[in-house]
Amino acid sequence: MKNHRFPLHVLSLAVACAIVPVAASAQSPATDLDEVLVTATRTSIALADSLLPAQVITREEIERTQARTLPDLLRGRAGIDIGNQGGPGKLSTVFLRGSESDHVLVLVDGVRVGSATSGQVAFQDLPVDQIDRIEIVRGPRSSLYGSEAIGGVIQIFTRRDRGAITPRFRVGIGSNSLREASAGIGGGGARGWFGADVAYQRTDGINACSGSGTLFRGCFVDEPDRDGYRNASVSLRGGVDISDSLKLEATALRAESDNEFDGSRFGGNEAENVQQATGGKLAWAAAPAIDLTVQAGRAYDRSSNFFSGAAMPRAPVGIFDTRRDTAAVQADIGLSTAHLLTLGIDWQQDAIESDTAFKVDDRDNLGVFVQYQGRFGAQQLQASVRHDDNQQFSERTTGGLGWGLALDDGYRLTANAATGFKAPSFNDLYFPFFGNPDLAPERSRSVTFGVARDANAHRWTFDVYDTRVDDLITFDAAISLPNNVDEARIRGAELTFHTRIADWDLSTQLSHTDPRNRTDGGNRGNQLARRARNTGRVDLDRAFGAYRFGVTVVGAGARFDDAANTVRLGGFATTDLRLEYAAATDWTLQARVTNAFDRTYQTVDWYNQPGREYGLALRYAPSGAR
Repeated sequence: MKNHRFPLHVLSLAVACAIVPVAASAQSPATDLDEVLVTATRTSIALADSLLPAQVITREEIERTQARTLPDLLRGRAGIDIGNQGGPGKLSTVFLRGSESDHVLVLVDGVRVGSATSGQVAFQDLPVDQIDRIEIVRGPRSSLYGSEAIGGVIQIFTRRDRGAITPRFRVGIGSNSLREASAGIGGGGARGWFGADVAYQRTDGINACSGSGTLFRGCFVDEPDRDGYRNASVSLRGGVDISDSLKLEATALRAESDNEFDGSRFGGNEAENVQQATGGKLAWAAAPAIDLTVQAGRAYDRSSNFFSGAAMPRAPVGIFDTRRDTAAVQADIGLSTAHLLTLGIDWQQDAIESDTAFKVDDRDNLGVFVQYQGRFGAQQLQASVRHDDNQQFSERTTGGLGWGLALDDGYRLTANAATGFKAPSFNDLYFPFFGNPDLAPERSRSVTFGVARDANAHRWTFDVYDTRVDDLITFDAAISLPNNVDEARIRGAELTFHTRIADWDLSTQLSHTDPRNRTDGGNRGNQLARRARNTGRVDLDRAFGAYRFGVTVVGAGARFDDAANTVRLGGFATTDLRLEYAAATDWTLQARVTNAFDRTYQTVDWYNQPGREYGLALRYAPSGAR
C-alpha cells in the first residue's frame, strides 16, 4: 500500500503564513469578512463563523474578473477542478475536493437543479450575467440536504435589487466572433422589491474536438470545423413584506442554449438545451425566537439532440426532459442568544419524459433533519442528522459534527466529521440495456481539520481533509451492467490567502488533492480520472484613479484521462489580463485578454481549449446598481 502525503511545499507555505508577519499596510483585507453565508447551515451566519471551509463570490468580483462563463469564474478556486470538452457552451464538469462530478449539490435560489437522467448539472449554460452571488461550501452536507452533497454544495443566487429603481446594461464583443448583451432593471423600498434581467451571448467557437473516426478516438469523428454556441436567458424576481413578521419572495431563471459539437448521427452534433429554476419562499417570524420558512420550487432540464450533416437534413436523435419538484418546511428555534435548533422536512419528486423508454420515470424522496448550533465562550458546536426515505433504495441516515475554537490574535481552529451519499440517477437505474435497478446509493465519510487567521490586514485559511467513498457506481464486466463495486480514498489540503499590499488586492487559492482508486484489481492505487492533483489561482487587482488593472493566473498539474492511468494530460498555467476605465459617471469600459500567452492544453483528452482571446465591453450601472 502506498503512503500518500500532502506535498511539503503546501505545508511549508501554510506555516510561513502563520509565523511570518505580512508586509502590508494596515487596511481592510480584500475580502469582506462580514459576508453572510446561508448554504453551510441552511441559516444565516457570518462567513467567518462557518465551521466548514466556504467562500462567497460577489457580483462585484464577477464584474471585476470579467469572466464570461460560470466555469471560467469557478476555475482554480479552492477545492475546484474543471473538465471542459471544447470551450464555451461545451460540457463542463466540476470536481469538488476530488469527488465525482455528480457528487456536488447545486442550488439556484434554494432550488435543487440538475438532470435526473445523467445526474449532471449544465454549469456551462448558467449565465454569469444573471448571478448576484455564489456560495461554495467544501465538504459533505448530506446531513442537511440529502443526496449529492458528498464533495460539497454550490449555491447560485440570482440578482437582488434594493433602493431606487435603476436600469443597467452591458454590450460586448470578442474573439471568435463573440457577441453579447445584457440589460436589466430593478429596485425596491421598505416593503418590497423587484428585478428583471435578460442576457444574450453568441460565439462561433473553436474546433471543439480533434478526435478520429478512423481510430475511434476522442469524439470518434473527424469534424475539423468551428463549434458555435448561443445562450439566451431571462430572470425575474420579486419580494414583498406582507407585514413586519411575514415576507414572501419568488424567483425564476430560464436559459435556452444552442450548442454545436463534434459527433455522429447516433449521438448527434447539435443540441438545444433548456435550464429553468423557479421557486417561492414564505418566511414568518412566528415568535421572537421562532422563525418558520416554507419553500417550494421546480427545476426543469431539457436536452434535445440533433444530427446535421452535408449528406442529410437535420434530424432528431434524442430528447430527455427531467423535472425536479421540491418543497421544504423549516423551523429555526432560538433556545437562547447563543443556541439555535433547526427542524426541517424536505420533499422531492423527480420525473422524466423521453423518447427513450425508461422502465420507471418518476420517484419521490422524503427527508427530515435536525440541526443544533451553539456557542460556549470561545467554542462553537454544530451537529446535524438527516433521514431520507426514497422510493428506489433503502432508507439512508447521515450525520455531521463540527467544532470551532477562537484563539488569541485572530487564530481559529475547526474540525468536522460527516457522512454523505449519492442516489443513483435514472440512467444508472433504468437506461435500456444499461441500467441496473438493484443499485444502492454511493456512500461517503469525511473528516476535515482547519486553522485560520483573521488579522487586520490579511486573512488566511488552511484545511486538510480525508474522504472515503464506498459503493461507487461503475461498469461491472462480470454482469455487463453498472454496479456498486468501486471504492475511493481522497486526501487533500487547501490554502487561501487574502490581503492588500500597497493598494494591491491579492487573493491566492491553492489546492492539493490525492484521489485514489481503492478497488481491488488492476487499477488499485491509480489516480481517479480527469482530476489534477494540484490546482491554484492568484488574483491581483489595483485601482489607479479612473483605471483598474487586474491579472489572474490559473494553473493545474498533470492528470490522467482514464482509470488505468495510461493517458496522461500535461499540466498548464494560463494568464488573464484585464483593464477597466471609468469613462464617465456610471459608465465603464472593460478590456480583457484571456490565455495571454496562448497556451495549448486540454482538460479532457482530444478536446481543445481556446487559445489567446480578446474582449471589449461597455457597461452602464448607475451608482447603487449592480
